[in-house]
Amino acid sequence: MSERADEIAEGVAGEDSAPQVSILAQYVKDLSFENPNAPQSLQNAAGNQPRIEVNVNVGVRRVAEDAYEVDLRVEATARQEALKAFQVELLYSGVFGLRNVPEEALEPFLLVEAPRMLFPFARRIVADATRDGGFPPLLLDPIDFAALYMQQRGQANGAATDLSGDVAGNA
Repeated sequence: MSERADEIAEGVAGEDSAPQVSILAQYVKDLSFENPNAPQSLQNAAGNQPRIEVNVNVGVRRVAEDAYEVDLRVEATARQEALKAFQVELLYSGVFGLRNVPEEALEPFLLVEAPRMLFPFARRIVADATRDGGFPPLLLDPIDFAALYMQQRGQANGAATDLSGDVAGNA
């Protein structure tokens, strides 16, 4: 074989070992919107601003040899004084195919990059749900998943993470 043919063969073999990431599926796993005090809560919506609490959690589980399901759970509750105006809960998930990803890059990808890719879709769903519930759309602020990951790593130094089971991160 010529030297050029050897170079081409090595290049093709090298491409097979390059890290590959793909989004295999994205979907709403669970969505709940509650407006328990309507129509009173809707009448107050035009006046003073409600106090809104937002919690975001990330969960990961292996679903196949090279596939992981990443769950982005968003819970938001709005209160006007003592009255609950609305509560929205969303579990938005994606299945990510990962091939040839180094072990040390697996956890950061699944807990930082994957949720970052899912977040814009979850944000739109939450905004649509609150708007469809009779309130102004709740536009979630962008989330720095890398900073949250680093914070969680600092807090849970002693806890081991096993990506073959469940992994949960809190925002």
